[in-house]
Amino acid sequence: MADSRETMVKAFVTGWPVKHSRSPLIHGYWLKQFGIEGEYRAEALTADDFTSFIVALKSGRSPYVGGNVTIPHKETAFALADQRDSLAEELGAANTLWLENGRLCATNTDVYGFAANLDERHAGWDKAERAVILGAGGASRAVIRALRDRGVGEINVVNRTVARARELADRFGETVHAHPMEALPEVLEGAGLFVNTTSLGMDGEAAPEIDFTLLGPKALVTDIVYVPLKTPFLRQADAHGVATVDGLGMLLHQAVPGFEKWFGTRPKVDDDLRSLVIADMDRHA
Repeated sequence: MADSRETMVKAFVTGWPVKHSRSPLIHGYWLKQFGIEGEYRAEALTADDFTSFIVALKSGRSPYVGGNVTIPHKETAFALADQRDSLAEELGAANTLWLENGRLCATNTDVYGFAANLDERHAGWDKAERAVILGAGGASRAVIRALRDRGVGEINVVNRTVARARELADRFGETVHAHPMEALPEVLEGAGLFVNTTSLGMDGEAAPEIDFTLLGPKALVTDIVYVPLKTPFLRQADAHGVATVDGLGMLLHQAVPGFEKWFGTRPKVDDDLRSLVIADMDRHA
């Protein structure tokens, strides 16, 4: 009988730091659910170690078939990949890697994860004609792409450094507009969607007060931050009677395509998985 360790499919998540990643919990849940002989583990790697790690993966000297990449390695993963899809190309970053015919392939599943979360928890969100995105960092790129793909006609990016917002407008085209923070009340007026892509409010950090009553009558407020689950921005929106969706679903749904690539089965995000991750968050609060 063959040694099961030789045939076991192994995938990873890597970042620096990575010990707080919930990805091993998510993929472990699906491996158990489907009875797959597989393993998904965290690899904490510095920038220098990450490059060596990817070189070993590409050469076949690694036990892994692929994996997830998180901060701060997404741009380097993109640069080191042999083949990148259009999503990774436009975003300039990759969060999912896999080997195919001896080549390291790369994509970015954050776009899918963001849209799938809103589809699940607030169907019809994409009927918004105008959206406001707070922040112009790496995460905002995936959100902009998701909104543009769904036909949101006007996407307003508000950022402290307006030059960074202008870079996104140049990258993503004429439907994207850059604004300084002072313009936030103006662009909120009548908008149908507000997305926080900054770290404001994460882990109990303070967040500025925003008047969400300026939004349109059927507007939605969502936040890519999911610790805490109910962020300051979501609490403010709730207080104003505006619909909200938390960011946990983005994390859960973005994991789906990678699992399918590595383990050959497409999983589903269900309530049991969501409850499992929330329980883990509560334990570490």
